[in-house]
Order: sequence, then C-alpha cells, then structure tokens
Amino acid sequence: MSEPIHHRSHHRSLAADVRRIASKEFRGFFATPAAYLFLGAFLGVTLFAFFWLESFFARNLADVRPLFQWLPLLLIFLVAALTMRAWSEERRAGTLESLLTAPVSPLALVLGKFSGCLALVALALALTVPLPITVALLGPLDVGPVIGGYVATLFLAAAYVAIGLTMSSRTDNPIVALILTALVCGLFYVIGSDLLISLFGHPIGGVLAKLGVGTRFESITRGVLDLRDLYYYVAIVGVFLTLNLYGLEKLRWAGNPASRRHRGIALVAALAAANFVVANLWLAPVSAVRADITHDRLYSLSDATRQQLDQLREPLVIRGYFSSKTHPLLAPLVPQVKDLLEEYAVAAGGRASVEFIDPTRDRAAEDEAASKYDVRPVPFQTATRYQSAVVNSYFDIVIAYGDQHEKLGFRDLVEVKVRGERDLDVRLKNPEYGITRAIRKVINSYQAGGNVFDQIAKPVSFVGYLSVDARLPGDLRKLAGELREIVQDLQQQAGDKLKARFEDPDANGGALAAQLEKRYGFGPQIASLVDPQPFWFYMVLEGDGDAPGIQVPLPETLDKDALKRAITAALQRLAPGFLKTVAVVKPEGEPPSQFNPRGGGARYAQLDAALNESVRTRAVDLKDGRVPDDVDLLLVLGPKSLDDQQRFAIDQFLMRGGSVVLATSPYDVEIGQTLSASKIDSGLNDWLAHYGLTIGDSMVLDPRNAALPVPVERNIGGLPVRELRMLPYPHFPDVRGAGLNDSHPITAALTQLTLNWASPITVDTAKNARREPVELLRSSADAWLSDSTDVLPEYRLYPDTGFKPGDSRKAEVMAVALEGRFDSFYAGKPSPLAASTPPASAPTSADGAAAEPARPAVTSVIDHSPDTAKLVLIASNSFATDAAIDFASQGLGQAYTKPVEFLQNSIDWSLEDRGLLGLRGRSPLARTLAPMPEGRAPVWEYLNYALALLGLALVWLWRRVIGKRDARRYARILAEV
Repeated sequence: MSEPIHHRSHHRSLAADVRRIASKEFRGFFATPAAYLFLGAFLGVTLFAFFWLESFFARNLADVRPLFQWLPLLLIFLVAALTMRAWSEERRAGTLESLLTAPVSPLALVLGKFSGCLALVALALALTVPLPITVALLGPLDVGPVIGGYVATLFLAAAYVAIGLTMSSRTDNPIVALILTALVCGLFYVIGSDLLISLFGHPIGGVLAKLGVGTRFESITRGVLDLRDLYYYVAIVGVFLTLNLYGLEKLRWAGNPASRRHRGIALVAALAAANFVVANLWLAPVSAVRADITHDRLYSLSDATRQQLDQLREPLVIRGYFSSKTHPLLAPLVPQVKDLLEEYAVAAGGRASVEFIDPTRDRAAEDEAASKYDVRPVPFQTATRYQSAVVNSYFDIVIAYGDQHEKLGFRDLVEVKVRGERDLDVRLKNPEYGITRAIRKVINSYQAGGNVFDQIAKPVSFVGYLSVDARLPGDLRKLAGELREIVQDLQQQAGDKLKARFEDPDANGGALAAQLEKRYGFGPQIASLVDPQPFWFYMVLEGDGDAPGIQVPLPETLDKDALKRAITAALQRLAPGFLKTVAVVKPEGEPPSQFNPRGGGARYAQLDAALNESVRTRAVDLKDGRVPDDVDLLLVLGPKSLDDQQRFAIDQFLMRGGSVVLATSPYDVEIGQTLSASKIDSGLNDWLAHYGLTIGDSMVLDPRNAALPVPVERNIGGLPVRELRMLPYPHFPDVRGAGLNDSHPITAALTQLTLNWASPITVDTAKNARREPVELLRSSADAWLSDSTDVLPEYRLYPDTGFKPGDSRKAEVMAVALEGRFDSFYAGKPSPLAASTPPASAPTSADGAAAEPARPAVTSVIDHSPDTAKLVLIASNSFATDAAIDFASQGLGQAYTKPVEFLQNSIDWSLEDRGLLGLRGRSPLARTLAPMPEGRAPVWEYLNYALALLGLALVWLWRRVIGKRDARRYARILAEV
C-alpha cells in the first residue's frame, strides 16, 4: 500500500472528528439487533445475579454490591462481543484502506471507535439505575459506594474496550478477535483474583493484586476514589490504544521500506506505552490523593481517632500478625487492614510505628507473639472440589503502649454474614473502631498507673466545707485531720496544679451555707436519728470558671485509704484519658435449681463484654443506699421492686452531678421455649414522675417491625417437617430514619435499632422547665398500644401482624435524654439512710459483753443537682439482653449489635467521652433493609424486570425517532445534490 497523502482542506479539529466517528459507531450498533442484544443480555444477567445469585433480599443489606460484584467477569464477554467487529469487519470488507486514506487522522479513528463503544456500555449502565433507586426506597442506601461502583464500572469497561479494539485490529476474523479479547481481559482478571492471590501468600499476592483489575475495582466500589486505582485503568486504556494506533500506522506503510519516520513512530509508541506503565510505579507511594465518598467516611480515619492519637505521650507500637497462607475469604482483607494501619502511622506523626510479622516464617517472632501477647494461630477449615484441609493462620493486631498492650483477634476484626448453607459474606467489621478502642484502652491503663496531675492541663482547687472539730462526730473529727494530710501529700505531687482551702459553712452567720445550698444543693448532715447534731463535711474539686465543681463523696468506711481513693477518683474525672467506672444494676433472677441449672433472670453477657472494652464495670445492688465512690455512671437495667434505699442511692448519685442510664418498663418478658410476659413494678414510677417522665402501662406495637423466628410445620411427602420462618412481630419496633434523632450524638451514627417489648414515654414539659428533654427513639406514625400480656402472635387470625391492630395510631416516644438541673425527689424529706442507721454505740453485745462502738453512717439529702447531671431513659427491660440480641441475630444471619452500641453511645455521651462516639456502627453491614410484609419482595423484583424492559423500549423508541430525523436529513441532502 502506498503511503497516503493527508488531505486537510477543511482543517477539522480532532475533537470534532472524534465526535463524528463516535456518533457513527454508536448509530451503527442500532442499525442491527446487536445493540439491543447487548443491552438485553447485560440487563438480564445483572438482574439475575442481583436478585438470584446474590440473593439480595436474603442478604438484608441496603447496598448495591451485588450489582457490581459480577461485572468484572461479565464485562469480559459482553465487551468482547461488542468490539469484535470494530476493526476486523473493516479489514474483512476491505474498507480499512479507505478509512486510513480518508481526511481523518488515525488517532481520531481510534478515539472515535473507543468512545462509541464506551457510550453503549454507559447506556447499559444507565438502564440499571432503577436498582439503586429501589434499594434506596427499601433502606438507608449509602450513595457513596453506588457512585463508586458506576465510576469503577466505566473505567473497567474503558480498559476492556481498549483491549478489545486492539485485538480486533490484529485480525480480520471477528470470532478470533472475540477469543483474543476474552483471553487478555481474562488474564487481567485472573491475575488479581482471590484464588490466585491465596496460592502465593501476601508478598507476591500483594503484587498480583496490584496488577489485576479485580482488586482495584473492588476498592473503588467500596466508595473510595483513589488516584492510583483510577490511573491504573487509564494506563491500560493508554497502552492498548497506543498499540491500536501503532498497528494502524503500520498498516498505512505496509509494503514500503522502513524509514526513519517509521522508526520514530515506533519509538514514540514504545515510549508512550512505557510512560503509561511507569506512572503507576511513580504513583504507588502517593496515598493522600483519595476521596472517601461514603456517608460516614468508613474508610478514612475519623476525627475521634486523630484526637486519640494526639494524646500519645509515649511511642505507640502496632504489630500486625498475618500469615502468608490463610483462608481464601480472609486473604483480600489483609491488604485493607495493612493500608489502614499505615494511615494510623501517618496520622500519629512519628509517635507510632507499624510492623507486619508473619509468625509462620519466623520461629522467634512466633514464640514472642504467643508468650508476650497471647497471639496464637486460628485453625480455618477450607474445602475445594478436590479436597478439604485445615489452615492454621494468624489474623491478629497487637497495640502496645508503655507496659500495656491489647490484642485484636480474628473475631474482633472480621464480620461474617451467612447467606446460605455454603455462602458466606466476609468483610472487615469496623477495624477503625476496634483499633482506636484498643489504643484508647492501653493509653488509659498506662496513665492510670502514673501521676494523675500529669494529665490535668489547668490548675484545680480542692475545697473542704467542714464544720469545726467540736461539731463533728468522733470518727469524722479524726478523718478531718487525715484529710488535711492527704491534701498536703497531693499538693506535693501536683506542684502548682492543686490549690486547697477549708471553710466552715456555719461561719459568718451561715452566708456560705446558703450559697452551698443554692449552688450544689448541700445541706447539714447528721450521723443518725439518735445523734441529730447537724454538721458539715463536704469536699469539692473546682476547676477554672464558674462551672460547678465535682463533689468528692464521703467514703462509707470513713478511713484514710478510702478517703484518698475517693479524692483520686474525683481527680481522674477532671483528667482526660483515664478509664471510667460504670456501676451496673441488674435484676435478680431465680437461683439455680435441679430443673433450671442456670437459674432465671435476664443475662447481659454480650453487653458486659462490650462495655469492658472501653470502661471499667462494677456490679452493684444499691441495697445499702449508696453508689460506690469511684463510680462515674450508673447503669440500671430492668429494675424490679427497688426499695427506698436503692431509689435514694440513684437519686443522690444524680444530685451529685452523676449520670444515670435507665432501661425500665412495666413489662418483663421471659424468653425460653415460649414467650411469656408479666407486669412488674420497677419501684421508680413515682421517682420518674417527679422529673416529668411517665412510662405508659402498655407496650408499643408497630407495623414497621423486625421479624420473629417462628417454628412452622409443613407437610412434605406425607412427613411433617418443622422449619423456622421469619414473620413480622409488632412488639419489635424497627426504629430507623425519622425515628432516630440524627442531631443527637447518641443516635446520630445509628442507622437502625430494634427495641423489644417497649413502652411509651410521656414527657411533662412543665416539670422540665430547667432542662431540655430530647427524644432519642420514636416509633412509626402507625404504631398502636396494647396492655395485654399475651405476646404470642396469632397469625391465623391476623396474618399481617399476628395481633389485632389498635384503633388509635400515632408515633410513640420510647427513649429520651435529659440534661440540666434536677430537684431531688427527697428534697425536704428525711434521708432513708438515717432511718435505717444503727445507734452510734451499743452498750452490750449479744452475750452481754461490752460492744465496740459502731461507726456513724453520715447521711444527708442533696436538694438539687448541678446543671451537668444527665439522665437517659429507655422504656424497655429486655432490649439489650442476650436472648433479645440472639433473637435479632438469628433473623439477620449475623451478629446484631445495635442495642449494645446504643447503650455504649448513651454511656459515652453521659460521661462526655467523645473518644468513640460516632465510630460505632461504621460498618458496611450496618445498613439493613426496612422490614416488609411477606410476599412483597417479589413485587420489587418483578418491578425491576419491568423497568428494564421499559428502558429497552424507550431506547428503541428513541432510536426510531432519531433514525427518522436522520432519514429526513439525508433525503434533503440528496435532493440538494
């Protein structure tokens, strides 16, 4: 072929040529049924994979991951079929020579065909938009991964199209072009596949993952737009389009002797392809150019984590123990964890180091991990078509700070959702929360053994409001002297950070006593009813400003060591980073018996385990009328028949400025072989009413509810078969959307919460004039109330709900939070402790001998709280019990932790500890579908099939209209000619 002469009479721009050729290619697809076959096959396969292969409704997750999960493999064959005739048909028909001699540059030809093919793929993707819209209607869809999925698909399709065009230009046989395209695209897919990576382990597997299209695609579909991932596809497009262009140039000079110009074109093509490849290596260390577009920024370190890292005073060491050989489902998670740990090292600014260790290859490291950190391999069973095996693998993280360390194992990091008998969805649970919690815990534990004043930024003042010795009882007179010694010792430790003074409230006519009553609610104290001589013995720690100080409670044992512990605990409340103490009051159950070895009563093992990750818990019963001195928060779960002393302990703890989280309801539900409910008296109804809170003597039933696993018998082949079916249960209100207060820290990060057997709360605004009640949880507007204790559903009578619907429907409040000043329920009343206090001394013992004088039990009533007191009320006795959580987990096929997260958030907010608030619930598996009536799921599925057909019909109609317009235009041009 002779070398053509370029004719540029009109000097058309490259962009105009590309647009014209792309439009011609795009129209050409619709000139035959090829485009409709492509669009129909694409929609049919994607919808089938979404609803059937991935079991969308069974997954119960509000995401579109199944839409994109199969596309890297599906697009290989669809794009190969789309591009196989692009150049091969031109070569076979003999029209390629005409194209190459036309007044159009080869670059415009290549880019035009590339754009036309990619436009058809984009049209196919646009027809799938009803799927994410459907998911958004069914649950709280995160738009970030949806955008990331479509961006990733377009970039992946662009890479496949570039490969397909290049393969098509190499042959005049479309079938050969299809096979070549499928082979090359399949090679890029297989290189980064999980199966191949698991065969080589992490070092080589990591390199293969970077070379394959699958790992990059999955990273973008998470909702993270990383420049390195996007450029990877750009590089593939650039390399193969360069090869395509070079192949066309070679055809133009085919048959002519090689010239200097030909060698120059070959050199430029080689350099261009090499630069596309080398740029990947240049961008590899650039990790900052990324955008996390997920709603909660799931894959970026939060501000809470960065604030925690700012508290580092010693070097932090993070060690990741990962085996090169691990379970195939865990292998893809290892690079994600490593990337996250590297972000911790960067955010810590040199105060943290990250190490990755494979104990299976280093015996010394394996021994150290086992002996020092208790890190041991976990056996994972793997099974293939040919054999089954057990792999002992490491998947652990160790956080070390000073002499403290914390270990995160496989169960702390990985979340497994069961989708079928042999189908598991394995993802990282919420690694940032787990790692940050561990860092926080080791920092707090390390600081607890040091000088508390090292963590206090501003000076504090210790003020002792004590009567003169003559007015104090004997034991308190001695304790007052010991108090002065303790304060002097603390001042020596604190330097200039602790000031101290002692004042007598009765001096100067009692003016100070009046101020204390107004500021703190303090009043004169007495030792007992038989010793009614009033006196003052209060201790307060005050910071800068006018904010009320922290009261130091008088220890029950009235000895020097107990007093020092009480003052130290109060100082730790002023210092950030110290581990807080939560006192937990649980209902008493029946003792174990022959027929019930475990005993009765609700169990909170899962809640206890979660709380102990971030706070120190203590079980108390409050029967002595006191809350321990070192307690920062009181958590009362399902109280039953509390007496006056227990109620007084709760009241006075709140008056001291403490925080109380209370879960109570008039109904107690026993979960066993069946469900049985009974009415109970918590002993707190009058106390709550005093603060304007009334819990209704009924339960909330909501048509928007979580499912209940119900055993159902079916007759199969004459044999009765018992199976579990998930049926709607109105006693499990499914709170989401407007039912969660998105402006309050407790519920802002929650996407959903199931509140079991809850009661309605009525708030008296007149009694809450000095504080602002905040509604946390609210049912749907169609909820109704029932005072029946029959909680077993009757689906034969009421198939939709299992219970007779009520006539009155409205949204019911089921949890509230109050902050501000509380006036004591016991204000103006004698202390219940004074009435139960024994005499200060007894003349004789039981056998008539002289008895040792009893210590006085000092008591008083604090009339009101400071403005910092907080009360959280949840109108449910059982929502956080193990049985209720197991019920919900069974229905979801995964561990359901929302009730525990809700209580943890309530505790963090009450303690003003924002270190972990907002981190909980940041899992991709946290967004679930809203409950729907049985039989409604197929309706949504068939609706999407119908919308796909409607989309195809609209495309056909659009092409008909465009075709008629083009025909009229061509007829007009011919007439003019």
